[in-house]
Amino acid sequence: MSFAEPVPTEGKPRGRLRLPGRFTWPLFFLVLAIAIFIFYYLLTMGYLDPSVRSFALKWFPLVSINEALVWVMAALGLNIVVGYAGLLDLGFVAFWAIGGYVAGWIMSGFFDKANVNILGNPADYLALVTLGFGEIIPQVFHNGDNVYGVNISNGTKGISPIDPVQGLSISPQGIKFGSLGPFDHLSRYLIFLVLTLLILFMSLRLREGRLGRAWLAIREDELAASAMGVPLMRTKLAAYGIGAVAGGVAGVAFASHVSGVLPDRFQFAISITLLAMVVLGGMGNVWGVMLGALLLAWFNSTGLPELGTTFNSTFGTHINFPSYSFLIFGGALVLMMLFRREGFLPESRTRLVLREPERTDVEALGSDMEEQAPELDVMTTGGKSGDEGVRP
Repeated sequence: MSFAEPVPTEGKPRGRLRLPGRFTWPLFFLVLAIAIFIFYYLLTMGYLDPSVRSFALKWFPLVSINEALVWVMAALGLNIVVGYAGLLDLGFVAFWAIGGYVAGWIMSGFFDKANVNILGNPADYLALVTLGFGEIIPQVFHNGDNVYGVNISNGTKGISPIDPVQGLSISPQGIKFGSLGPFDHLSRYLIFLVLTLLILFMSLRLREGRLGRAWLAIREDELAASAMGVPLMRTKLAAYGIGAVAGGVAGVAFASHVSGVLPDRFQFAISITLLAMVVLGGMGNVWGVMLGALLLAWFNSTGLPELGTTFNSTFGTHINFPSYSFLIFGGALVLMMLFRREGFLPESRTRLVLREPERTDVEALGSDMEEQAPELDVMTTGGKSGDEGVRP
């Protein structure tokens, strides 16, 4: 027996250079971020046609893109809790609110009027109080103008304005370093982009580390993870704590985005919207979560109102499309649960689990294909196998 000789490869065209699939979405978001900066830089400097400017300001205003990056930061934090550890958090808006008010306390003269001693928060039960926590914190800030005689939040008036952020101011007059004004959206875009990259890097590195593997083990089988020595309580608290850090950073960015902090901005609907971003994008996959956050944030702030305006002007109607946003989100979630439960860009492990056929279907298929054993034939035919009897 002789081995086959290697086939010569001379004269054959070589294949194209292809990057691994894991680099596809990172490169996509990197190119998208750079393209957005270049486009709006040319737009700010007045190099583009006025028609292009009017279209961009109508459908893709930079202020909405900056707000979408804030949503991405918070969604990445919630993905650590829901996507990595498999836990439920319906009160994530509380961390957003805490971050925003901390920014308001530090970046304004509020402490000149109030003397506040922050002693820390007491420990809470993990799962069932997330909903209550998300409702309690905004109410505390809403009614915090008189807490035992101390003003900690300025009540319904909020804390406004806050100190401007220092950075590179980009304008047709040139680029200079200083305090950013209310219309320096391109400069804020760079700051929010850096914050998003930091949270993204933290999320990816944690997932590959020991703590991330412990989260995945708890998500897959909590009992088995505990049997293998994973400390459940400490690991779950770490997921909530690290996710809270990302939510707090998003709150700080949002406070600088709107130049103030108001209690009405931190409603329970934010937690539901963030959860929808994680579920629709793909739980556990940071690139899917980013895609879901960007799409839903744009649709909620710009897409739906502009589509409604276009529809009403075309057909002469007066429908308030933004008032149906939750109906649309709910319908989208129902359709996703029916046809694509894993989300737009699911994690590979989650996709395999959710697309695995049910146990009853597998068993039914196996029973149709499996032949009955000869020993069973003997028992069912009264001791005869074929035409001959079986003798002991």
